[in-house]
Amino acid sequence: MPNRLADATSPYLLQHADNPVDWWPWGPDAFDEARRRGVPVLLSVGYAACHWCHVMAHESFEDDSVAAYANEHFVSIKVDREERPDVDAVYMEAVQAATGQGGWPMTVFLTPDKDPFYFGTYFPPEPRHGMPGFRQVLEGVYAAWRDRREEVGEVAARIRADLAERAAVYDVGAGVLRPPAEEDLYQALVALSRSFDEKRGGFGGAPKFPPSMTVEFLLRHHARTGSEAALEMAGRTCEAMARGGIYDQLGGGFARYSVDAEWVVPHFEKMLYDNALLLRVYLHLWRATGGEQARRVALETADFLLRELRTPEGGFASALDADSLDPATGKSTEGAYYAWTPEQLTAVLGEEDGALAVSLFEVTGTFEHGSSVLQLLGDPTDTEAYERIRARLFEARAERPAPARDDKVVAAWNGLAIAALAETGALLDRPDLVEAAVRAADLLLAVHLTADGRLLRTSRDGRAGENAGVLEDYADTAEGFLALFAVTGDAEWLGLAGGLLDTVLVHFADAESGALYDTADDAEELIRRPQDPTDNAAPSGWTAAANALLTYAAYTGSALHRTAAERALGIVGALAPRAPRFIGWGLAAAEALADGPREVAVVGPADDPATAALHRTALLGTAPGAVVAVGEPGTTEVPLLADRPLLGGRAAAYVCRHFTCDAPTAERAALAESLGARQ
Repeated sequence: MPNRLADATSPYLLQHADNPVDWWPWGPDAFDEARRRGVPVLLSVGYAACHWCHVMAHESFEDDSVAAYANEHFVSIKVDREERPDVDAVYMEAVQAATGQGGWPMTVFLTPDKDPFYFGTYFPPEPRHGMPGFRQVLEGVYAAWRDRREEVGEVAARIRADLAERAAVYDVGAGVLRPPAEEDLYQALVALSRSFDEKRGGFGGAPKFPPSMTVEFLLRHHARTGSEAALEMAGRTCEAMARGGIYDQLGGGFARYSVDAEWVVPHFEKMLYDNALLLRVYLHLWRATGGEQARRVALETADFLLRELRTPEGGFASALDADSLDPATGKSTEGAYYAWTPEQLTAVLGEEDGALAVSLFEVTGTFEHGSSVLQLLGDPTDTEAYERIRARLFEARAERPAPARDDKVVAAWNGLAIAALAETGALLDRPDLVEAAVRAADLLLAVHLTADGRLLRTSRDGRAGENAGVLEDYADTAEGFLALFAVTGDAEWLGLAGGLLDTVLVHFADAESGALYDTADDAEELIRRPQDPTDNAAPSGWTAAANALLTYAAYTGSALHRTAAERALGIVGALAPRAPRFIGWGLAAAEALADGPREVAVVGPADDPATAALHRTALLGTAPGAVVAVGEPGTTEVPLLADRPLLGGRAAAYVCRHFTCDAPTAERAALAESLGARQ
């Protein structure tokens, strides 16, 4: 019989709807029940594509005896971290502080007042490798709750106090932090060069995550300063990832991270946010260098998004699972969909092409049963054979059992996808990608945006979830809408972005310091209000908001939004020299601030090829964070376009900083030179 998760919109919660554990969704009813019964809360946090979440579910949550014990002695709450990043953030901070590490599934025991007092991540069913078995943990925690309640309360109180003290680190007084200076950006580059892996690309050692935001900073820094070191680090990292096993050499798209330092063995989840960010990074690398590999990877990643993550409603699903059914064993296995043996390649391609594929794709046999993912370590000398082999292997792989898809739509990650697809479609002559971006944006408007202008974080099958949007949802959705405005010239997107950013200023910003919180001032109260400016796998809400605020101010001339962006970017100056890998999106925004950013107004008849040519040239510009507006002469609804006449009856482009403009030009070459666009 299904438990209380049966009506959830989260695929992760639905995976647990038939567990014998009597799960509750996060909410006041669950804590009221724990209070009524006088029992502690078992909080389990994970997400649908999480391999070890599946393992713990099969081992423990589907075990009748474990479930019976949990049901008798606890109120059990299951949370999808992607639906409730605020809940995940505050308790993950506690787990990391207590244990020195974190991860998912996250297992936390709480009082009925939401205070944590015991932590862990994955627990095996029986004691193993120094870890207690999960049943042992349940019994030990309940015994402490029953016999040493006062001690448990003291522990919980200390943890709450410690979290409050940690939260104060970003609660800076007005004027303490300043916008990053040129020296801060240089020191960030120096620090990155120290951790750069010159042999294998990327930064640091294993595991290696795609450094999307850091690469964006490096590309912008190169464009502004001419630093060849910045471009080399960006280019070598992108090339290494594109050739490695972390990239799907047959179907496009990137896995979540590489478990090794060489980008060979991926952790096989494919996340929307990673692929949206990397799509944009490879597009911008192509824009800077014209490299064919960057162009190919950008287009293949865009096609992957449309083919495998687009939902029937036009949004983009959160992730593809790491695991899939291995027909050879009949078991769900991580990476089974993507791995090949030399014998399997030969069976599909025949002896000659099979041997070529083994050498071309570096099939190393490093996995179980002699299989491995494909890598492209050298450039194919016979491109026709390469494309033929890829196509045949892709078709053969499509016959395998596919990984499950977490098909909930997350507003923030769709905002990132909208921005990436809109820009890629415009720059690489793929109008279908722009259309896909518009359709996804329309879904966010229809389903996620409420009548009072607030965002809901998730939806599934066109039905909105109940969880309020967090800062990254507002910031990344605004980013997507601003990119759509730049590409389409439709001023509605600019207005919608402005509405979301106004909500950020009213409900997420600290009026005194300019600091930003991850949750709104009227959101559910947790044990602390989460706040973190550092990037993780995706930009932090804080730095994403700063970037969008700066862009919006450049379009509109709004001093309010620019000042808010500058104040928010104060944290970048503090963190850039010592932790640049964790503030990359803020560094990218700081590069835009240092450059102006430049404001480009293209005016001309909509059906004039000269207008389109100037618009495209402006979009090809590499000036950091440059904003581009296109419209008819006499446009008044977009401040950047107001009072911009034609030039001798011809379409014209105006390049400005702070609304002070150079002489207009009707020549593409002159515009390209002023914006650093390749001819």
